[in-house]
Amino acid sequence: MTFSSPIEDRYFEDYHKGAVHRFGSTLVDEAEVIDFARRFDPQDFHTDPVAAKATPFGGLIASGWHTCGMMMRMYAENYLTKVASLASPGLDELRWIKPVRPGDVLSVRVTILDAVPSRSKPDRGVVTSFIEVLNQADEVVMSMRAVNMIGRR
Repeated sequence: MTFSSPIEDRYFEDYHKGAVHRFGSTLVDEAEVIDFARRFDPQDFHTDPVAAKATPFGGLIASGWHTCGMMMRMYAENYLTKVASLASPGLDELRWIKPVRPGDVLSVRVTILDAVPSRSKPDRGVVTSFIEVLNQADEVVMSMRAVNMIGRR
């Protein structure tokens, strides 16, 4: 499904409960996997291709936090409005389901679980989304529920 309004003119009213949106394409680069992990998640299976072979993963994998970052880039560029995104109070149920490896190509599928106008602030609404990150084989590698406050027209 596609939005009826472009991202530059998208508001709360454009987010419909039950809609499913698929977008993005990000190649997982080995050098980026290692660089991110060295800075933020320094475990051998993220930072050392040789040592990673002796782990239960049998090779280098991306940090789940790096996967979150790649997802967020695609989410912000394709799903969140450029004119009415009012931040997020948080997320729930973050799951790293399958290892993400260098060479994988990731995309995102978002299902809108709910879109509720705010009772206390009529200029906005709250959109709850179920986000899945998929690899090139359409396997879900990560999932989470996100809540976003979106301005109304």
